[in-house]
Amino acid sequence: MVGMATSKLFIMLICMAPINTCSSAAASTASMATRPPSPKFPAIFVFGDSTVDTGNNNYVKTLFKANLPPYGENFPDHIPTGRFSDGKLVPDFLASFLGIKDDVPPFLKPNLSENELRTGVTFASAGSGYDYLTTRLSNAIPVSKQVEMFKSYINKLKGIVGKDKGNNIIGEALVIISAGTNDFVFNFYDIPTRRLEFDIVGYQHFLLQKLEDFLKELYELGCRKMIVAGLPPIGCLPIQMTAKFQIPTNRKCLEDQNSDAESYNKKLAKLLPELQAKLPGSKLAYADVYEPLFDMINYPQQYGFVEIKRGCCGTGIIEALFLCNAMTPICRNPSEFLFWDCIHPSQQAYIYLANYIIEEVVPLFDK
Repeated sequence: MVGMATSKLFIMLICMAPINTCSSAAASTASMATRPPSPKFPAIFVFGDSTVDTGNNNYVKTLFKANLPPYGENFPDHIPTGRFSDGKLVPDFLASFLGIKDDVPPFLKPNLSENELRTGVTFASAGSGYDYLTTRLSNAIPVSKQVEMFKSYINKLKGIVGKDKGNNIIGEALVIISAGTNDFVFNFYDIPTRRLEFDIVGYQHFLLQKLEDFLKELYELGCRKMIVAGLPPIGCLPIQMTAKFQIPTNRKCLEDQNSDAESYNKKLAKLLPELQAKLPGSKLAYADVYEPLFDMINYPQQYGFVEIKRGCCGTGIIEALFLCNAMTPICRNPSEFLFWDCIHPSQQAYIYLANYIIEEVVPLFDK
């Protein structure tokens, strides 16, 4: 699997000149130039956690915010928008690569224009998960409540374009779902609340049932084209290595947590086609983010990374959220770091992930 991911991603690297992360537009243009025509989606809808939250938490009473420097260091005009990275996130790049728009705004942003609403928004909330217990710590918007936000959005959309066109936009839109990591980190590993009632297999099935219920709700609301991201190699997140008190000079990925993520992903990849068969007219595609990220960790030089075990912000082993702030020193070149803070990938890593999804996942909607 790793070798397969290596070859696919290495081909992309050959096609792409080194990307300056200070210019997202240039990155998008360079990537689009080498790509075959993609299916046309009228809009993009996004659900999940901090990997796809472009700023909803700015409007939520939570400590899980990224609306302060140095977040946004490489975003246009260096604006800290609420994205948990130095620049744009995967949904932004997907929207750009697919010709939908330059970036995806948060639904809770006041005064969204009619065009922004027509072409899609994100309902994601940093600190969220499929398990309702996850947001008790973060006070984020759980995935289950993001459906309620989507219902409100649907009413607004149909008020702008009418019922029939609104239904068409929803049915033809690309839906992105990325969550699950917080569930395992908050409830099973670092604060093992769920271990009192589940072993790891039981908790995986619990979350997958929550996800299945969520997908069915989106289907009932008219969504048909959905991409569901699997888990990353959780044991390679800098914060997880820190939680195991690993010394900075000898940090290694936690094999047990990575193994748990892999087994969850296999179950998810099996679930989606089974569920698709029960939902007429649907297309549910699995996005494997584990292998591309693990490939970057194993072969960093092929991606231009010089640091993979700590983030760019501060020491890179504990700084995230409010600990990564205007007083925190950052690395000289974030594009050489796989991680921006101790939890979240850098914009450069997100560019590679977005390319991987465009090359390997989006074409499935042509079939």
